Amino acid sequence: MKFSQALFCLVAAVPAAADVFIKEQFNDEAWKTRWTVPSSWKSKSELGEWKHTAGAYFADENDQGIQTSENHRFYGLSAKMDKPFVSGDKELVIQYSVRHEQKLDCGGAYIKLLPGGDAFDADKFGGDTPYAVMFGPDICGSANKRTHVILNYPAKNENLLINKEIPPEKDNLSHLYTLVIRPDNTFEVFVDNKSVRSGKLEDEFDFLEPKQIKDPDAKKPADWVDIKKIPDPEDKKPEGYDDIPKEIPDPEATKPEDWSDEDDGQWEPPMIDNPEYKGEWKPKMIDNPEYKGKWEHPMIDNPDYKYDPDMYKVCKDGCTHIGFELWQVTAGTMFDDILVTDSLEEAQKFGEETFFKKKDAEKASYDKFKEEEKKKEADEEPEIDLSDFDGMGDEF
Repeated sequence: MKFSQALFCLVAAVPAAADVFIKEQFNDEAWKTRWTVPSSWKSKSELGEWKHTAGAYFADENDQGIQTSENHRFYGLSAKMDKPFVSGDKELVIQYSVRHEQKLDCGGAYIKLLPGGDAFDADKFGGDTPYAVMFGPDICGSANKRTHVILNYPAKNENLLINKEIPPEKDNLSHLYTLVIRPDNTFEVFVDNKSVRSGKLEDEFDFLEPKQIKDPDAKKPADWVDIKKIPDPEDKKPEGYDDIPKEIPDPEATKPEDWSDEDDGQWEPPMIDNPEYKGEWKPKMIDNPEYKGKWEHPMIDNPDYKYDPDMYKVCKDGCTHIGFELWQVTAGTMFDDILVTDSLEEAQKFGEETFFKKKDAEKASYDKFKEEEKKKEADEEPEIDLSDFDGMGDEF
C-alpha cells in the first residue's frame, strides 16, 4: 500500500470531531448577557425572577445554576447558540440537569430547541413561539407527571407528543436528562446516563399514517351472529314465581296506641323485604349454536401511507436558540449544565465532568441540609407550660 493510500485510510477511520452548539454552566455573572428574559410575552408582574445561585445544597458553592424564585409565576429565558444546528447526517443531542429543591406540586422544567435564526425575537419568546424540540420533566398534580418528548414535524405542521409517557424523577436531587435523535430515524432518552426509552420515531410518535386501515368497502354480513350466549329456550319460569312479592307487611309491627284513624288515616304496617322473594327470574344462558365469533374488520394497505426518511430532521432549516418557557406554582427548580451537540459520546463525557463529578457531594450536602431542617423544626416547636394544668384535677 502506498503512503498516500495508507494516510487516506487512517484519516477516514478517525471519526469527525463533535460540534458543540451551546454549552452553558452559569458559573459567571456574564450569563445574563448571553440569555434574554422576554419583555413582551407576559406582563412584568406575571414573570418570575431567575435567581443565580448554587442552591440550598451543593457540591461546590462556586458551581452555580439558575433557579426559579417566585411562586405562581411564568418564567421565560432564551439564548442564541454559538452556531446553528442543521439536521443532517449526525445525531442531535440535547442535555441539561434539573433539580427540584421545592415540593413541586405543579410546574414545568422542560427546555426548548428553537428555530428562527436572525428573525428570532427573544423579547417575544413565549408559549406560542414555534419550537423544534420540547424536552424535559413536567409535573402538575398526582396524575400528570411526565418527561416531555415533543418533536415538531414540518410535513404535518404539528408538534408530535411521544405516545407512551416517560415518568420523571421525583426526588429533590439533580438529574441529568439527555435526548438523542439519530439520522436513522431512531431516538433515545437517558436519565443520569441510563437509557429509559428508545425506539423508532414512527413507532413512538405519530409521524406517519398507519400502514394498514380498515377496508372501507367491507361490511359485517347481515346474517353474521356475534352473540355468544342466548337464553335457554327450554328453561321455563317456575309456576307461582310471579306470585311472590318483593316486600311484605312487617308481621311484627303493631298499630301505635296513640294512632287515630280519624286524624292519622288508616294505619298500615311498614313494609319489609320478603324472605321468600327469589328475585327477578331470568332463564339460564347457553352457548349460541349460531355463534360465528367476533367479526373482524378486514384490513388493507393504506394508500396514504408513505415512509419519510427525514422524520428526524426537526432542525431541517436550522435551530439557532434554546430556551425555557415555564409556569410554576411553587418555585425552586434549578437548571444547569446545558449542552447541545451532535455526539452522544461528547454529551456523556460532559456529564461525567459535571453531573457525575458532583453527584455524591451534592447528596451528602442534601442529607446535611435535611438534618438541619429537622433540627430547626424541632427547636421551633413551642414548649408546653405544664403549670397551666396545675389544679385542673380538682375540677373533675
